[in-house]
Parts: sequence; structure tokens; C-alpha cells
Amino acid sequence: MILKKPKFWDYKKPNIFSLLLLPFTIPIRINNFFNKFKKYINSHVHKHDDYRVKTICIGNIYLGGTGKTPMAIKINQILKILGYKTSFIKKYYLKSYDEYKLLEKYGSVLSDNKRIKSLNEANKISDVAIFDDGLQDESINYDLKFVCFNTKNFIGNGMLIPAGPLREKISSLKKYDAVFLNGNNESSNEITSKIKKQNKNIKIFESTYSIVNLDKLDKKCKYVAFAGIGIPRNFNTSLTNNNINVVKFLEYPDHHIYDYDDIKNIKNIAKTLGARIITTEKDYTRLGINKNPSLKENIQFTKMELKIKNEDELINFLKTII
Repeated sequence: MILKKPKFWDYKKPNIFSLLLLPFTIPIRINNFFNKFKKYINSHVHKHDDYRVKTICIGNIYLGGTGKTPMAIKINQILKILGYKTSFIKKYYLKSYDEYKLLEKYGSVLSDNKRIKSLNEANKISDVAIFDDGLQDESINYDLKFVCFNTKNFIGNGMLIPAGPLREKISSLKKYDAVFLNGNNESSNEITSKIKKQNKNIKIFESTYSIVNLDKLDKKCKYVAFAGIGIPRNFNTSLTNNNINVVKFLEYPDHHIYDYDDIKNIKNIAKTLGARIITTEKDYTRLGINKNPSLKENIQFTKMELKIKNEDELINFLKTII
């Protein structure tokens, strides 16, 4: 889904627009209701007992911008250090080209329009299959299910799509194993308390975004930054927190496909302001879809990594499951 999220999704409380859209959440409610039956059938009929591969799903209930892909990469790195053979599984969508190419830099990526087909392949070659997204796919009984949240936005106004940003109600945390709170060192005490009210046994891990190629950026220069990710402003925050002088920030819809006119406009703005251009690695990867090399000229990108605060605890948790 390529969209620019409405601002009212992230208000602390529902507003008039959310209430007007409330009837349109009914299809999501019906779908989630029937998913409960699918889960029951799969857990009793399709147990996948013949699979030797372990499955870890990194997903979300908040639509976009929660750090699923960086977290999948981080889990993959940890498991490789522990000596496991891993594969990423990413359901095929054209819009997911950027995430696919990003995952491909760190390991084998299996992609099909049905995740179960990719899992069959992973069972032949891997010890652990890491799913980037797919929590709502009830055709697979994952061994471990992580829910990612952005600390700043958490559940937004708490309402289902399209009245709010949620795929499922926060009460769905009862059926998941662990939560990742990804952010920029925002306070998480209130969020942690709300999560524990839903599931007192759920594990909570916190992480922060770190720019690993910061040495490639000149802090003496001005920058025009742009992003078409789940929560674009988080990219701007990461830059300013690292003393990068962003004089103009441009937001685009999540998974936006940039064309020649988009990039021409960005470059004209940068020329007028006497600034360099910077974007995210995912956005930079997306510039390659059009196979026009000129789109990437004179554009820098940041390589982001999630630093897990309680990584030793996460490693021990993974060991108990795998």
C-alpha cells in the first residue's frame, strides 16, 4: 500500500475524521475475526511438524515505519554469529523492491506471492527463516513472533485502518511473544506499562537508530533531505540528532517510486539553497527501479543500524526458542 499517512492517525486521541471513518473499519474487524479461526485450524491441522527450520516473524500491528526490515537484519546478524544458517522471507510485492534489495545485502532472500512456498524452500537450506512482515498471515505457525513499534508514535490514535494506523487492536499483543520498541532514545516507560497491561509475560526489547556511515557526511555542509518511508520525520530527527544541518526536508508517501521530475525538483531546491542531497538507504535503493543512473547522481544516503539496548537478553531469548 503506497500512501501518505494522515496526520490525525498519530494524534493521541481520535478526532472527528477518525470517528467519521469508524464504519469503514468493519472489513478489518471482520477479517481479524475470521483470522482467529484460521489460526485455530492451522494450529490443529497444519502444524508443519515435518519442518526442521525454525521460523521467526518480525512484523507490526501499526502500519509502516516501525523498523521491521532493520530489525530482521539485526536478528539475522545475531543468528549468524551464533552459527545458524539463515534465510530471509519476504512476500513478493512490487512496492517491496527496496526492502528486498536491502535484505539481499545481508543474506539469502526467498520471495514468492505465498510465504508458505518460500518456507518450503527455506526448510531445505536454512536452520532459521526470518520473515520480514507476515504477522497477520495465519497460514504459518511461527516459532517466534515479534511486534515492532516506533517509540514516538506507538499505536497513534489507537484505531483500526482507515480511522487510525492499526492493523489489529493493541489487545492482539496477547498472542505475540515479544515487542521491539525502536526509536531515538524517547522515553518508553508509559508505552511499556500499556504493553504489559495487555500481556504481562511479553518480552520487551528496546533499540535506537544509529547512522553507521556518519563519517561520510560533512557536518559543515547544508543538506536537503528527503524520504518516502513509513514515518519520514524520523529520518529528519536522526539527521538533526547527529548535528547534520538539514535546511530543507521533503516528505513522500511510503514506498514512493521517484521519477525524473521528482529528482529534478529535489536537485533544483538543493542548488538554490547551496546544499547537498541526502536520503535513506531504502529510498536510494528505490531510485534504481527506473534503471536511470542519472537519478542517483550527487545523492548521498545514510546506512542505518538498530542498536539493541538489552542485546544479551535478546540473544538468550533467541537461544531458548531456537
